[in-house]
Amino acid sequence: MTETDALYDVRERTENPAHASVDDVITLVLDRARKPRENHHNAHFDEAMAAVVDRYGAEAVRTVIHRVLVDHYPFRTATVNLDIRNFDGVRIGTTAVWTLRELNAQGDD
Repeated sequence: MTETDALYDVRERTENPAHASVDDVITLVLDRARKPRENHHNAHFDEAMAAVVDRYGAEAVRTVIHRVLVDHYPFRTATVNLDIRNFDGVRIGTTAVWTLRELNAQGDD
């Protein structure tokens, strides 16, 4: 499956209350950007998002995450009209997908 074929198990797409909402994903991504985890195997996502949020602002990151997870935008084009480099759109999208998977896995416990 390519990134453009991906459909994500986010509540706004599936209408399944067991799936994390896009707001849950956005909140966790932004929280971790404000306070990156130390000595965690995924701390690089937090550090990347801290740099992205610092560069573009939380609202732009929020928009990209929503576009990727809910509106089915490819990572690179989720940055359209936001003055965000395509590469950073990929970083945001990748982090959002990992965060969504993490949140959904917690619900499976």
